[in-house]
Amino acid sequence: MLETSARLLRLLSLLQTHREWSGPDLAQRLGVTSRTVRRDVDRLRELGYPVHATPGTGGGYQLGAGAALPPLLLDDEEAVAVAIGLRSAAGGGIAGIEETSVRALAKLEQVLPTRLRRRVESLNTYAVPMLRGHYGPTVEAEVLTELSNACRDRERLRFAYEDHTGAASRRIVEPHRLVFTERRWYLVAWDVDREDWRTFRVDRITPTPPHGPRFEPRQPPAEDLAAYVAQGVSTRAYSARATVLLRAPLAEAAERVSPSSGVLEAVDEHTCRLRTGAMSLESLAFHVVLLGFDFEVIEPVELVDALREMAERLGRAVAASEGAARQV
Repeated sequence: MLETSARLLRLLSLLQTHREWSGPDLAQRLGVTSRTVRRDVDRLRELGYPVHATPGTGGGYQLGAGAALPPLLLDDEEAVAVAIGLRSAAGGGIAGIEETSVRALAKLEQVLPTRLRRRVESLNTYAVPMLRGHYGPTVEAEVLTELSNACRDRERLRFAYEDHTGAASRRIVEPHRLVFTERRWYLVAWDVDREDWRTFRVDRITPTPPHGPRFEPRQPPAEDLAAYVAQGVSTRAYSARATVLLRAPLAEAAERVSPSSGVLEAVDEHTCRLRTGAMSLESLAFHVVLLGFDFEVIEPVELVDALREMAERLGRAVAASEGAARQV
């Protein structure tokens, strides 16, 4: 009986890690006959696991979704990864799932082996999350689900949208992907009325169903959608834009430039190129100076004038401060 139970767990583990298995492949992995595999599959079905079988030479076994959630088998690294993910979700970012994440994490920690529980507990003890307010606006889990379903089903999406100026509009889009930065969620979609790709902040989206009809997918605007969104939110969205050569290695610059504040590109091992944007040239100058690296402006030339004015203002402030200090 113990051997049979262990074999069932091994079979379930295999079914959970592969989309489809042939009977002979499973028999070889388990060291049993195909007839034993069929019996074990029947036992899993009795336990509530929906194992689908496709007959024929090209057929096989596949674990499907059921009406109830059966137990999952996780290896050590998967269990720790799930625990870390639940801990992060409990910290905010998606409204309405914090309490659910805490409950799920408590259940998982109850059944973790001691060696894994120590790893998760050390993370919880020595990792301090930032305050929730620092992460920017949260989004509703239901909205994320609705958008992701529309992406999956290739179904046109209708929603009300409010841009960064507060202007409201109604959009009909063909959704492609959701992209998550360190603070916000974005939807990359083809805007039907504007006949172009657009990036929408999810926290500004209010779905207005019914959605549809279905559409044929288009060629995406970029192969790397994360980089595409980063460039959009850090550069294309602003009226003042600049390209600057930073006298710093890419890895060092990346520690100070987030994806939402600029796009970095390595030039050589000592320098990198920064593309960024702001509401004004003065804000751009302030942003680049605060990075703390030596730099060279590639474009626009107007940014050089803004930096010169800043330098003169700082020079006057230093001179005045030194004069005041000598009088004390």
